[in-house]
Amino acid sequence: MLEKLKQEVCKANLFLAEHNLVTLTWGNVSAITPDRLYVVIKPSGVDYSTMCPEQMVVTDLAGNVVESNLNPSSDLPTHLELYRCFPQVHSVVHTHSRWATAFAQAEKDLSCYGTTHADHFYGSVPCTRPLSEREIREDYERNTGRVIVETFRNREIDPAAMPAVLVNKHGPFAWGPSAQKAVENALVLDEVCHMALLTQDLGSSKVETAPRCLMEKHYFRKHGSNAYYGQK
Repeated sequence: MLEKLKQEVCKANLFLAEHNLVTLTWGNVSAITPDRLYVVIKPSGVDYSTMCPEQMVVTDLAGNVVESNLNPSSDLPTHLELYRCFPQVHSVVHTHSRWATAFAQAEKDLSCYGTTHADHFYGSVPCTRPLSEREIREDYERNTGRVIVETFRNREIDPAAMPAVLVNKHGPFAWGPSAQKAVENALVLDEVCHMALLTQDLGSSKVETAPRCLMEKHYFRKHGSNAYYGQK
């Protein structure tokens, strides 16, 4: 069942390890079928060195395992909440990558300091509010998804133009139209977090964000109907 999607999701998970976005088993990638009925996700706690497509877990949108004898990632409810609320999202990635997690732990939005950031993210990458004690104790993983959705709705952020978020005291989530693109967004997010930290160290309190006209120029030359970067 869904053998091609299992291969894509497995490959995307292995890409996380290849690019040092995960330590041990701290990460997961999922993807949803075009009809948005089923999700394929990494199994919980499986070592990346032995991971194969046959181990990927198929679930429905209620979180019921449809095919596999392995448990799905414990972050499945977060992924499902994003799929339910963000219809433009087709793959979700969660990591504890070093630089992005540092921003999440510091409870800071990631400001756009330059064109590398602007090429991929339209504006500052938001950090969510902290979860309440009740939200942590009751349905924690789904509430993690809910606070992401709440952040985007309250700030009127388009998840297609901002395919990433920093979960307060936790770490980054990223997404995209495919597993490959979602992982690419996770990789870029960690890299621009690293760049931002270096920029802040070098500039101290004087560092300024990129001018809006420059940010928009770089974002829209890659995205939207008038994009001209790359090949058709």
